[in-house]
Amino acid sequence: MKSVQVFAKGANELEVKIQDIPVPSAEPDQVLIKVVVAGTNPKDWKYPLFFKDASGLNTGDDVAGYVEAVGSDVTEFKPGDRVAAFHQMGKPYGAFAEYAIAGEKSTFHLPKSISFEEAATIPLAAMTAAVGLFSSLGLPEPWVSVSQARKDAESGGVLVYGAASAVGAFAVKLLVRSNIHPIIAVAGRGIPFVEGLIDKSKGDTVIDYRGGEAQVVAGIRDAVPKGQRLLYAFDAVSEKGSRQQILKVLDPHGHVTLVLPRGKHEGQPETVHETVTSVGSVFGRPIDLSDLGYAWFRLFSLGLKEGWFKGHPYEVVPGGLGGVQTGLENLKNGKASALKYVYRIDDTDGVDRSKI
Repeated sequence: MKSVQVFAKGANELEVKIQDIPVPSAEPDQVLIKVVVAGTNPKDWKYPLFFKDASGLNTGDDVAGYVEAVGSDVTEFKPGDRVAAFHQMGKPYGAFAEYAIAGEKSTFHLPKSISFEEAATIPLAAMTAAVGLFSSLGLPEPWVSVSQARKDAESGGVLVYGAASAVGAFAVKLLVRSNIHPIIAVAGRGIPFVEGLIDKSKGDTVIDYRGGEAQVVAGIRDAVPKGQRLLYAFDAVSEKGSRQQILKVLDPHGHVTLVLPRGKHEGQPETVHETVTSVGSVFGRPIDLSDLGYAWFRLFSLGLKEGWFKGHPYEVVPGGLGGVQTGLENLKNGKASALKYVYRIDDTDGVDRSKI
């Protein structure tokens, strides 16, 4: 089969190669998926450069396609099922290939009404949002109607910085599903998209980060209900000054979760609870959130079926696997706004289209 390997080339460059490798076999708790559409995430280009990996790795983790085969212990899926899946990061046989491997727990059924393109935008980003909100921040899931966290969040609001990004937008969608308002969203070019996700009648608002730090900080302060404290913040950017701005408005006893690890900020109150959301936890590291991942992947499937959950806007990059380098470079250069890049494997030169 054809598989993309992403290499670090020098200090800050990527090289993508399409290689021919054997089709893998599913282990007992795994699913082998014939990939129809693969999605991409910022980590797909960051991983090789951060680790200076010149050996090459298929960094794609968002899979959508048909089940080809299942392991001996798999009970929820059978060949021919339409599925999406979160491939385990850093492991072989990722999404940028004709076939990919995923665990049964991180695979979920797709309703017929959902395209593979839309489905490929969901796994990693939506699960990052679920882990960040419901584990890192400890906010109540939709079925928890009474809790102190709900009371605090509904009093002072929840800040989502980077709400037009895939992770940020999914965080907004899950907050809406949990009926937690007001949502204080920070975005830029994607503001029109974010405005379509929130409910202004419940106090939700969007603040434009392009106005500069002082304007953002003032906007967030004005959005917090009078007399209340902002205790929860989800930083879906975690760079370019986002955390510093959050800390200027977050209550000294509040909680902020980041999607990227950062050293302690100078002047940050010791009482602020700061965590890093690691979506890899749904695979058991650094903490074991495999049950949370299992439950929410099935809720994503249900939400797609019932209509209360949707994927992220997307752009199909021409060339299939041959377009992966273009997509990764576009992400690296900050060209994506309120959309995800996806690749149709059928568009790859040399793929036997009669079998897809």
